[in-house]
Amino acid sequence: MAISFDKRVPGWVTAWLGFMVMLVVAMIVIGGATRLTNSGLSITEWSPIRGALPPLSAEAWIAEFEKYKQIPEFEAEHPGMDINGFRFIYFWEWAHRQLGRIIGLAFAVPFLILAVSRRLPTERGLTLLSVLILIGLQGAIGWWMVHSGLQEGMVSVSQYRLATHLGMAIFILGILLWLFLDSTNGWRRDKGQGAGVLAPLFLGLVYLQIIAGAFVAGTASGKTYNSWPLMDGSFVPSGYWFQNPAWRNLFENSAAIQFNHRMLAYILLVVFAVFVIKYRRSPKLRIPFIVLGGLLTWQVMLGIWTLLAVAPLNLALLHQFSSVLVFISAIWLTYRWKKHGNNIPF
Repeated sequence: MAISFDKRVPGWVTAWLGFMVMLVVAMIVIGGATRLTNSGLSITEWSPIRGALPPLSAEAWIAEFEKYKQIPEFEAEHPGMDINGFRFIYFWEWAHRQLGRIIGLAFAVPFLILAVSRRLPTERGLTLLSVLILIGLQGAIGWWMVHSGLQEGMVSVSQYRLATHLGMAIFILGILLWLFLDSTNGWRRDKGQGAGVLAPLFLGLVYLQIIAGAFVAGTASGKTYNSWPLMDGSFVPSGYWFQNPAWRNLFENSAAIQFNHRMLAYILLVVFAVFVIKYRRSPKLRIPFIVLGGLLTWQVMLGIWTLLAVAPLNLALLHQFSSVLVFISAIWLTYRWKKHGNNIPF
């Protein structure tokens, strides 16, 4: 197979992309902790520049606390909270936003250096520019999500906006990881690629399952039907089609949301098994298969454990982090599959 190299990739570019992948993973984990500790609405304003510094005096802390007391979540979730409790939840949201600022700068500065020095192939340059735009858009989506929880009658953010926010983070992670893997091979262009639909189907299902998990988290559906393998004695819960119109059950009905999350997990395992059987003779996919097989098994067992334990914070956060590892491994597998037959080192 003929392969052409656009340009030699500087080592620091590969290191930079790897660093960006780690930052985004950290961002997703901190975002999960922010949500699970009910900290996401503790900062009631969006100040991209001024908000970079936390309150620096006792008076400033009191002022921020008073703002938080004005939103519905305070009375519903934290009516007895004191200033020290507020500092704790404020820290998580501030850290989440601060890491977002760091990610923006850590990506923008090296990208501009590459763009000015013309060290990037046009195609990769446009992809990186798209990532920069998506990072900025993600910040706006984050505030759009938070704003939904500040409205009258709301004590948490919209699950639709939460799923959008997480979905965008995972999408950005996927692009960055793909660019990182490609940079280790010299921005190569291949005239051929893996044939079939199993790899894209599997990757798409992993992404869809993470989005489904966001709806489980956003509706607290993990704290209901805490039995397995049946859902309170039934395979399909009796309340699956409780709401009208019917489509709302998929996104707002805890019975349907949890059932769908379970079924997607089973479907993922079946598709992965078919994938392994079809490509079992491929030496380049053997290690990704082993890694993913172990991660999928762990993730399913962890999901069941989290469900039976009624979704405690530590297990729920570990379950989310493990889903990111599954996605990263699925990207790696898909990349290897796409380059199937090439003499690639990674």
